[in-house]
Amino acid sequence: MEKTIRIGTRDSELALWQAHTVQKKLINLGYKTEIIAVKSTGDIILDKPLYELGITGIFTKTLDIAMLQGEVDIAVHSMKDVPTSLPKGIVQAAVLERANTLDILVHKGNLDFLNATGTIASGSLRRKAQWLHKYPTHQVEDLRGNVNTRMQKLKDNTWNGAIFAAAGLERINLKPETFINLDWMIPAPAQGAMLVVAMEKDSFSRSALSQLNDEKTAICTFIERQFLKTLEGGCTAPIGALATIQGQTIHFEGALFSLDGKEKHYIKKSCNFADYKSFGKDCANEILSQGANVLMEKLRAQLK
Repeated sequence: MEKTIRIGTRDSELALWQAHTVQKKLINLGYKTEIIAVKSTGDIILDKPLYELGITGIFTKTLDIAMLQGEVDIAVHSMKDVPTSLPKGIVQAAVLERANTLDILVHKGNLDFLNATGTIASGSLRRKAQWLHKYPTHQVEDLRGNVNTRMQKLKDNTWNGAIFAAAGLERINLKPETFINLDWMIPAPAQGAMLVVAMEKDSFSRSALSQLNDEKTAICTFIERQFLKTLEGGCTAPIGALATIQGQTIHFEGALFSLDGKEKHYIKKSCNFADYKSFGKDCANEILSQGANVLMEKLRAQLK
């Protein structure tokens, strides 16, 4: 009897959209599926910044446990939320074709504050650090919750704007007309990509998911996450990374910031496909050797 693949997901609108996207693709390939939604700790505790919760992969941990306990077969994640080291027994099974990688500023129709003082909101240390690097006179307020909750909080507060991943808002048709692309902001490693994980021993699910894998996205996110892992930064560290492919060349830019945005370590390099497996690591080691190692030590102490 053919197995029904149980798809684990968070229960937010965006997470369910992602799970249903994977479900449709598997059904189109002839597989039977079932979606099982769970609420993660990161969705429940909204009154503390993520780094204060002290859990790497807070949005993925609940699903990891469900997989290890045999309650679901696979799990669908926003790849940028997934720790660079997966739990023992769980493996990367597919990376879907990447969507928009940009961060955007959703504002209230008036951008005069960009040239003066202003207050924007974001729960991401990476976004906060880069915003303060560019706009040192601004304030950045903490903003938590799923995308729907954060959009409502923006409406309910006096903030000038809030930063979102474009892909998330586009996927569930929440992107308003009042936004600007932050093309100067380096996205989170793997931003815009969806990851599906499975149990290492589950050859049936892994074989099914291998048919959904987009090789170019898998290579680019591998480089970005290797850069992140080599810097030893968790999901919350102020680290940006983006790899893109043009022809036979892979282009990469990455950066590490201090929490206040005043210190920045940046690299921009290219390589060919033959060298991509160590490219992210090499780029990280280069900025570490140029002083980023001192900043990483400071960040580890600050984010304990």
